[in-house]
Amino acid sequence: MSGKVYVIHENPQWIPPFAAAFEAEGVPFEEWLLTDGSIDLAVEPPDGVFWSRLSASAHTRDHAHSKEFGRAVLRWLASWGRTVINGADVLELEVSKVAQHAALRHAGIEVPRTVAVFGTDDLAAAAERFGAPFISKHNQGGKGLGVRRWDSIDDFTAWVAGPDFEHSPDGITLLQELLVARTPFITRAEFVAGEFVYAVRVDTSAGSFELCPAEACAIPDADGVEPEPMFRLRDDVDPTLIDRYLAFLAAEGVGIAGIEFIETLDGRTVTYDVNTNTNYNPDVEASAPRSGPREIARWLGTLLPREVVGVRG
Repeated sequence: MSGKVYVIHENPQWIPPFAAAFEAEGVPFEEWLLTDGSIDLAVEPPDGVFWSRLSASAHTRDHAHSKEFGRAVLRWLASWGRTVINGADVLELEVSKVAQHAALRHAGIEVPRTVAVFGTDDLAAAAERFGAPFISKHNQGGKGLGVRRWDSIDDFTAWVAGPDFEHSPDGITLLQELLVARTPFITRAEFVAGEFVYAVRVDTSAGSFELCPAEACAIPDADGVEPEPMFRLRDDVDPTLIDRYLAFLAAEGVGIAGIEFIETLDGRTVTYDVNTNTNYNPDVEASAPRSGPREIARWLGTLLPREVVGVRG
C-alpha cells in the first residue's frame, strides 16, 4: 500500500500545529474538510491512513451535519479495510457524553452523578428530583459550551421556560453533580498510540467552564490583550490512574485522546470528559518533554509504508 495520512475534520483553525508536525516528521498528509462533498460507495478510497478529528462542537461553527457526514465516511472507509484512527465507534464517544459516562463507569472509573433528560418537558421536574446545586450541560457539547451552574431550582426552571434556554444539539440535556475542586484546577491527561504523553494542569479559579486548550480558542481580555496562560504541565498524576485510562482507551479503540478529571474537596478523583479530537496548548507544548502533535505525526507515519515517509528531525 502507498499513500498518505488523511486528516478528516471540519475546523481549519485547529490544523496548523498538526500540519507543522507532519512537515517536521516528513509525513505526507492531506486534509479532508468534511463540511460538504460526496463519496461514491462503490469506489475504493485512496490508500493511506485516515485520522478522524471530528468534533462535538462542530455545530457551533455552522457545521452541524459534519457529525452525520463523518458517520458515513468512517463506515465507508472501514468497509474497504482502511486503517482508521478514532473511527466510527470513537466518533460516537466524541459526540455523546452519555456514551462517555457509560463507558467510563463500565471500566470502573469514577464519574459524576448524572441524569440525562430527553427533551424539555421533564427538565424542571428532573432538576427538582436531582437537587441543587448542580450543573446543566449538553450531551453533545465541546469546549465547555452550554455548561451552567445552578444553585436554585427556581432559577433553573425559569431559565428552561424562558427565551434564553439553550437546546442541546441532540435534544438531550444532562443534569450533573457540581464537583468542587480541592484546589481550583482540573487536569487533562494526553494519550497517543497507547502511551501517556503528558498531563496539563488547567487553572479554573476564574470559574469558567470553557477550557479549550488550543491557541485558536484563546479569548482576549477587555483590552485586547491575551490572558495569562491557564495551562501548565503537571508531573504528579497518580500512575495507577494513568494505567486505568490506558486500559480504557485500548478497550474503546481510541488511539488519540485527552481525558479530563477533577480532584474534589471530599477526596474523590472524578473523570468527566473524553476528548477524542484533542488539541494542545502552545504554552505547554513549548515546555513539554514530548510534543503531542509530533507524537501523533510520528505514530501515523509509522503506519504508512516506509518508502512513503522520509522522517526528519
